[in-house]
Amino acid sequence: QVQLVESGGGSVQAGGSLRLSCVASRYSYSRESMAWFRQVTGREREGVAAIDRDGSTVYANSVLGRFTISRVNYKNTLYLQMNSLKPEDTAIYYCAAGGNGLGLHIKDFDYWGQGTQVTVSS
Repeated sequence: QVQLVESGGGSVQAGGSLRLSCVASRYSYSRESMAWFRQVTGREREGVAAIDRDGSTVYANSVLGRFTISRVNYKNTLYLQMNSLKPEDTAIYYCAAGGNGLGLHIKDFDYWGQGTQVTVSS
């Protein structure tokens, strides 16, 4: 069974930083796109950043210049470095895999983690 496990979430004050990690097991994602999404209770899940197998990236406008997505294929690990965090970044962050291309749409990805909570206080 394919498994994605996120870690690195927590509570931080505005302006602070966090780094999220996502480890994929029982599957190799080196040939596929991976991404981070986030969701606030009562709102739709939204794409934050995606990276394809060649390392090309795309970001949501709301995080551009503050967040950086990266991957280490031989470790089957995806990262999201989040700097200059704002209270509006508070959400559950989900790792996604099994994508093709650089879309930030839920339908573009086949596999999902359970999520990690990020809370930013003002």
